Amino acid sequence: MANANIDLNFKHLRYFWMVARVGSIAGAARMLNLAPHSISAQLATFEATLGVTLFRRAGRRLELTEAGERILGHAEEIFALGEQVVEIVRDDGLRRDLPFRIGIPDSMPKSVAHRLIEPALRVDRPGRLVCREAPLSELLGELALRRLDLIIADRAMPAEVGVRGHSTLLAESGLTVFAAPKLVPTLQGTFPAMLDGAPFLLPGQDVAHRAAMLRWFEERQLQPDVIAEFDDSALLKAFGQGGAGLFAAPTMIEPYVRAQYGVMRLGEMAAVRTRVYAITTERRLSHLAMKAILDNASPDDDAAGGAGQP
Repeated sequence: MANANIDLNFKHLRYFWMVARVGSIAGAARMLNLAPHSISAQLATFEATLGVTLFRRAGRRLELTEAGERILGHAEEIFALGEQVVEIVRDDGLRRDLPFRIGIPDSMPKSVAHRLIEPALRVDRPGRLVCREAPLSELLGELALRRLDLIIADRAMPAEVGVRGHSTLLAESGLTVFAAPKLVPTLQGTFPAMLDGAPFLLPGQDVAHRAAMLRWFEERQLQPDVIAEFDDSALLKAFGQGGAGLFAAPTMIEPYVRAQYGVMRLGEMAAVRTRVYAITTERRLSHLAMKAILDNASPDDDAAGGAGQP
């Protein structure tokens, strides 16, 4: 029997809650940015404290026992109440400097993120804006732990993550291909044939539209000479500015790219869609900064870059 004088450890409760939602210790460890053995040890301590078994193994996943199901229901209520407390503070304006915390994945073009986030600074009493950059998997863990209010990402929340949340499309456009002026005379033919054999800078594996770009090349029997790959979009553009190779960027920011990097527009991969999503947990949409971002977003942004080509 469990000791009647239980001192509940809320850190252990949160670990239990995360494992229950994700379905595995390894998955919860990734979300919490902790070692799996640490989560396992904390769970064992939690079970010993309560005097009950919370999980049973079902193949590669963990399933809740009857006791675990009952405790999970209360844990959900506890963390939902904690979220409501934060919202009450925000809604009543009790703290003017309460930060609004936004996560931005490494693969996200920073100029796109700036364009979408900037309206949040124009609302009355916006609070302090805090932007954090990290891999999307890490940011989703922070969102699940209520350490972030919003993630601006180039993909919707992955279904396998197991975190309760919502993805809202903020912007969508094709991709435009650019070149430094000194590279243009070396290209043969017209777009898109000129891309065949041309030096090209490719986005990294974590960039959502990379696979669609490669399919676009294959369907048109084009083989650019890929000389480098970049996870960071700003670094990719900097190399493109220096003439290392051609590169693509979202059509929605074409005027910015041409002005900022002094490059020329070659043509558009209109069939390759790049999308930007707002990923949030429930009941976050009432925040003024969030509403400003959503209200000023333009889901179809192709018009920003001029006429498209297939």
